[in-house]
Amino acid sequence: MLQTSHFVVDRPKRWDAAFDPNLSDGDVERLLSLPPFSHMDPEAFPRRVPLKQILKNDCRILRFSRGELVVREGDYGTSAFLVLNRSVKVVISPNLPAEILGRRTHERKNWWEALSQLWQNPKDSEVRRKAQLAGDRRVGAKAGKDGKQVRIFLQDVPNILDEHRSATLVAGDIFGEIAALSRMPRTSTVFAEFDGTELLEIRWQGIRDLMRFDNALREHIERIYRERTLATHLREMPIFHHLNDEQLQKVIDQTQFATYGDYEWSGDYKRMAQSGTLSPEKEPVVAQEGDYPNGVVLVRAGFARLSQKYGNGHRTVNYLGAGRDYGLREIAHNWRNKDRTVTLQHTLRVIGYTHLLIVPTIVMEQVVLPSVPANEIPPDFHPDELAGHGQGMPQSDAGAKMGAELMEFLTENRYFNGTATMVIEMDRCTRCDDCVRACAATHENNPRFLRHGPMSGNVMVANACMHCADPVCMIGCPTGAIHRTNIGGEVVINQATCIGCNACANNCPYEAIRMVEIRDESGAFMVDQDLRPILKATKCDLCAEQTTGPACERACPHGALRRVNMNDLDLFAKWLKR
Repeated sequence: MLQTSHFVVDRPKRWDAAFDPNLSDGDVERLLSLPPFSHMDPEAFPRRVPLKQILKNDCRILRFSRGELVVREGDYGTSAFLVLNRSVKVVISPNLPAEILGRRTHERKNWWEALSQLWQNPKDSEVRRKAQLAGDRRVGAKAGKDGKQVRIFLQDVPNILDEHRSATLVAGDIFGEIAALSRMPRTSTVFAEFDGTELLEIRWQGIRDLMRFDNALREHIERIYRERTLATHLREMPIFHHLNDEQLQKVIDQTQFATYGDYEWSGDYKRMAQSGTLSPEKEPVVAQEGDYPNGVVLVRAGFARLSQKYGNGHRTVNYLGAGRDYGLREIAHNWRNKDRTVTLQHTLRVIGYTHLLIVPTIVMEQVVLPSVPANEIPPDFHPDELAGHGQGMPQSDAGAKMGAELMEFLTENRYFNGTATMVIEMDRCTRCDDCVRACAATHENNPRFLRHGPMSGNVMVANACMHCADPVCMIGCPTGAIHRTNIGGEVVINQATCIGCNACANNCPYEAIRMVEIRDESGAFMVDQDLRPILKATKCDLCAEQTTGPACERACPHGALRRVNMNDLDLFAKWLKR
């Protein structure tokens, strides 16, 4: 009999990787003496997740100098901050200029500048001109005490305070918690007002557990969310447009918050994709087909899969991104047809990390639907549309329009995340590479994508930045070099502030970011004082500076290539069937 050997290791645990391994027991005792932790009941926390262990594992104490940026507007952060001493300033209006925040600024090229690229581009690859690498004089960068953490600071705090309206946060104030928990971009820039400003940074796992077992903190954070964010979000959705302030407040008071999935889903997704274990059955279920609709589910951030029973399994019919709703049509139907009610027609599962808002059915029936004009309320279900009855196709069935196989391909590979996914119809593509040459011509002879990628049937999704709705590449960038533009929302990289740390490339689930060794204008490779190559992150910027849009799409002579917003599958299906 063959003998097999085993290498026994401890199973990974919640506390294996501390946020700050150097945080001492004395530091924890100090935190427990300060609000809000001093107001928490340690007995309310279970033995497996004690209060002390959360603070020890998920917190770190940071000290800032005057003018140092704590968070920047537009950044995607994974933590919240508590002011321990001194104070920080929150820039309210006007917003700080993009160049001060280390953002890339650009202007659209005129026709002559676009044409002259044909003979002015460098002959060598990945050349960076001095102007590209020069940062703004009003902002600086320095290494932290560990020599690794990069700190960004404002050079002229008095002038900034004179020119911009700001608010002061003092000891005991919390900020950044909403962006951290919902993984939405930071809405304001915050910087230290004095030398020696001390902050406690709490990563999202710690915030989640503190809220789970401490009612006061959860109520505090939810109150802030309702006051500062929820009204604006609801007003953006057509179904709530007709509510007056009193009605809207009733909806706000009853809205529930829910979060599903893995916050940093990119790593798990990559591992599951490589092992072939991606499956809808592994995705958390929010609501089940056949259940009575308890409320309208609104997707605040992330994505959810809409599926329907098919044989012994489920068939994906669509997915829902930020701003989409689930259950509204069923609730509206039942509100108008008390004697002919229907159950939920689809199952809703979350994909990756998803933040949801739930408006209870009774609130929809008593407050919202009576205020909506009849022509704006979703139509009743026809009997042929109901699950298990007839062969009618639900209005939301994008999978039937483009084919179930392609729909599953897009969903399993998370391509619905893209707002500008590069799709190539291979039956029309002649492999002429005009798209690649056009990309190189508009990026100083450096193509920013590969005409290669996964395929389903005759459809290829090329390895090019998709400018995601949920850009996990931005998480962890120490300088904010990778960010969205203020003009079109494209995800771009500021070469002046990119330090080549590889964080964005590692986080990207789609292998769309490359690290390259750069050259100066003479063609010589740039190196640091230790003669190590200088690396920069590069990727598609959607030709943000070109007046005519993406050069790759424009150059295709056969119409085989298209940059597609996967949040509108109907347009994609129409393009495929043109």
